[in-house]
Amino acid sequence: MKECKVIRGSLSFHGKQGMDYFSGISAESAGSTGICLHMLVLPPGGKAKPHFHENHETAIYQLEGSTSFYHGPNLEFLDEVHQGDYVYIPAGVPHQPFNPTDSIARALIARTDPNEQESVVLLPESVSRL
Repeated sequence: MKECKVIRGSLSFHGKQGMDYFSGISAESAGSTGICLHMLVLPPGGKAKPHFHENHETAIYQLEGSTSFYHGPNLEFLDEVHQGDYVYIPAGVPHQPFNPTDSIARALIARTDPNEQESVVLLPESVSRL
């Protein structure tokens, strides 16, 4: 029988995207099989490498601060994300989040991939908008 788990004092890890995450629920931490949930703390001026999550959707809730992100096949679209906003990123859509402000930004990030980094596909740096 599977068990419920409480994850306390989450550990941080450096993701392939170039950002630091606080590990929450994942296959690695909880034995999950269909979901991953982490917190991202993006410092002022912080940015991710352009990437996408192959075959997995992403949902984000902006807890604190504001960020922006480029998205689309050629990262041609730009959106701002403010505290209290939700973001949906379909599977396979390239994106590149960044923090253009002088304040820390915190967000909860959930993916339909239970592994912390398995589905991350980095794009060439030449694609970067930053």
